[in-house]
Amino acid sequence: MQTKKILVTGGAGFVGSHLCERLTQNKNYEVYSLDNYFTGSIKNHVENVTYIKGDTKDIDKLITFSPDMVYHLGEYSRVEQSFDDIDKVWSYNKDGIFAVLEFVRKHGCKLLYAGSSTKFGDGGLGRSSSPYAWTKASNTELVENYGRWYNIPYVITYFYNVYGPREISTGKYATLIALFKEKMKKNEPLTIVSPGTQKRNFTHIDDIIDGLILVGENGYGDEFGIGSPEAYSIIEIAKMFGGEIKMLPERKGNRMTADVITFKTEALGWKPQRSIKEYIEQCKSNYWN
Repeated sequence: MQTKKILVTGGAGFVGSHLCERLTQNKNYEVYSLDNYFTGSIKNHVENVTYIKGDTKDIDKLITFSPDMVYHLGEYSRVEQSFDDIDKVWSYNKDGIFAVLEFVRKHGCKLLYAGSSTKFGDGGLGRSSSPYAWTKASNTELVENYGRWYNIPYVITYFYNVYGPREISTGKYATLIALFKEKMKKNEPLTIVSPGTQKRNFTHIDDIIDGLILVGENGYGDEFGIGSPEAYSIIEIAKMFGGEIKMLPERKGNRMTADVITFKTEALGWKPQRSIKEYIEQCKSNYWN
């Protein structure tokens, strides 16, 4: 069988590194990562991946071969922080998507674009709730239009609150489950942004990667959500960890709910196999017993 070249943007990040790792298990794939290491890390490098450092807006200069497939995960991906980081959001998400779309148009390869489930938040109002949410939502429209205008094969996926190994656990860009794990280890209060009743569909990284591979190989079009159907409030998650809770003031852009749209992904044969409750129990067993 002919070898295929697969390019993952954001391949040194949390989701991207797991995707690269899974892709390398296919002996017919040559796997490449393009990452600017804004939130990615050399610690996330895996064997048998060629790593290229740089911004996606420079993809045409940095990638000197024609991939068969591009998984475009390498964008800015934090809600509340995006208000302060709007220059980065624009560079990574808007300049980046245009360059990536022009690149795939030039090379004739399939594009998987990782959209954001914030687009479905609060009955659709979430799409404009933050610079991050708006750039991601409008990017999905641009991907669809490129598909129509230039006949580019594309598929758009949506993740729901991914957790698991290699999450960022400290600093401004820490994710919730990793942050709670870190605070429990240090015996610190679990900090919750008010009101705490906002619900999230926490999805294990392995379920995300199962979906990404399946959708990348077999999906076309929009609305391939990859998310757990179980929704829990942030307070419920904190109570599962069992630590002291400290409430923080409300923040802009913090949606209350999001519709989980997974029927197209499930039609390909995907179903989530892991639960956040079991993961938290496992973490507690590993760290505190």
